[in-house]
Amino acid sequence: MTEEIADWVAVDWGTSNLRVWVIGADGAVIANPASDRGMAVLDSDEFEPALRRLISAYLPESGYVPVIVCGMAGARQGWLEAPYVPVPCAAPGAGQAVCPETADPRLDVAILPGVLQTSPPDVMRGEETQIAGYLRDNPDFDGVLCLPGTHAKWVHVSAREIVSFRTFMTGELFALMSEQSVLRHSLTEEGWDNDAFLAAVEDVMTAPHRLGARLFTLRAASLLEGTASATTRAQVSGMLLGLEIAGARDYWLGRDIVLIGTPKLTGLYRAALEAQGAAVRETDGAELALAGLRSAYEEMTR
Repeated sequence: MTEEIADWVAVDWGTSNLRVWVIGADGAVIANPASDRGMAVLDSDEFEPALRRLISAYLPESGYVPVIVCGMAGARQGWLEAPYVPVPCAAPGAGQAVCPETADPRLDVAILPGVLQTSPPDVMRGEETQIAGYLRDNPDFDGVLCLPGTHAKWVHVSAREIVSFRTFMTGELFALMSEQSVLRHSLTEEGWDNDAFLAAVEDVMTAPHRLGARLFTLRAASLLEGTASATTRAQVSGMLLGLEIAGARDYWLGRDIVLIGTPKLTGLYRAALEAQGAAVRETDGAELALAGLRSAYEEMTR
């Protein structure tokens, strides 16, 4: 057993991955283990063993350790379903968490719920905790938070509440296009062409109804003109992102916009939005989930 014992544990449980922060008595991160044991590969009785494998060395011999969990562990197919909280609402906290029974008495687990919207129907799990993390340091923010990813979220925030949000399947559509469509034959190499990306964003925002035809044009151009894979990849990405930005115009137009995520993704969104005249800021989302989980833990211990 390690000499460093956890005071509490923060967990971000995604569909594909599991991230953990082991927190010491002074509030510092003792360890940050991770694994590929996401919700998609686990049955409900496998969540606790998957977590214990990562944190057992930091658990005390007796007593218990609070474990605050966000994300897909609270999904219907997860560890224990944590019912969604409807908007408008503050990012859900410890008071709305569900607590699964554990075989190890040292684990006191609380799973935070996600957020739902009834009109139009929409849901999120995990992003609301990143939002809580952002508002922890920016309590007066009034505007739109955009969280790019497989399922990108555009979230209107005002008075520390999630007012409304929309989800766009842009990342998943890109994966399907590049891995399962005819375009996969034109995307065999990595690389990037930023001018082609920005031109594709503008093209689709001008004529979104032509997207299906324009996508096939990319395949034809690679066959007939030998378009480089890097250019085609940037064009596919630009067309799909342009379609998203056009669809989200009522969220971002005239509002303060903050992009939350990995710099690789937020950089693309920033370039596309700035080309439309929008003022945009970026923040790395890697630690915002932890900041949101800290808020939930502090609520629990007040």
